[in-house]
Amino acid sequence: MPKVVGVRFNPVTKVYYFDPNAVSDLNLEDRVIVETSRGTEMGIVTRPPHDVPSSEIKGKLKKVIRKATPVDLLDAVSYQSQQEQTLAKCRELVEEMKIPMKVLQAEYSFDGGRLLFSFTAEQRVDFRDLVKELTRTFKTRVEMKQVGARDETKILDGYGRCGRRLCCSSWLTEFHSVSIKMAKHQNLPLAPSEISGLCGRLLCCLAYENDLYVEMKQKMPKVGSQIKLEEGVTGIIRGLNVISESVLVEIEGRDAYLEVKLDEASDSFQPEVKTKNGGKSS
Repeated sequence: MPKVVGVRFNPVTKVYYFDPNAVSDLNLEDRVIVETSRGTEMGIVTRPPHDVPSSEIKGKLKKVIRKATPVDLLDAVSYQSQQEQTLAKCRELVEEMKIPMKVLQAEYSFDGGRLLFSFTAEQRVDFRDLVKELTRTFKTRVEMKQVGARDETKILDGYGRCGRRLCCSSWLTEFHSVSIKMAKHQNLPLAPSEISGLCGRLLCCLAYENDLYVEMKQKMPKVGSQIKLEEGVTGIIRGLNVISESVLVEIEGRDAYLEVKLDEASDSFQPEVKTKNGGKSS
């Protein structure tokens, strides 16, 4: 099996595999200089060298060049300290050129050889003149990267309706597919304001419990089916509660409903019956 080392380039982002390339003593949290498709980059070791099945390797592994030196680390800190000022200048130029784009982030490579600007835009924009001016101003190679609504929210950070820091900026390293069908499985209101995050897209957390809901609903009776409660009493299932593993039953011939636990025997179950207006019935 091939030996790889896991490297991440920014906090809460995807981990990439690299060939250790005989670089010895690579440990967790070590800074390393690696080859990437964008050139030479500095990353942090998140998984020390280990063997993986060949099936997990896609394409040819790029190599770890060396461990980062103290000079590399000092250069990286120096360029990072300039990023806010660089971002402000780029936004100023965008406003002067009247380019319909929103610049979110400026990011230098560890040695200052590349400057990457992330931005959002409603449509395709021509930023060639902007790149020329930025290159002339900062005297380095400039790249522009258009990102989507979810990436924008990940960069800007914030707190969700749950009161906790956003998943995408605190621990979620990759975005997964989320569909309206997941909200339906969980019997959630389908109003966009109820199931959308700060990014305006469907909440990422809809996917977390989706498999459980699908599995449980396959075991539960269908809405509209008939159920026998006790001798001579039948009802029609009007709703499912996956969390409590119970069903809401309308009693046939009576203006009442009750909640039935699926694991309770029908012949010994004696639930409290509520009328549809909230009162009690015996």
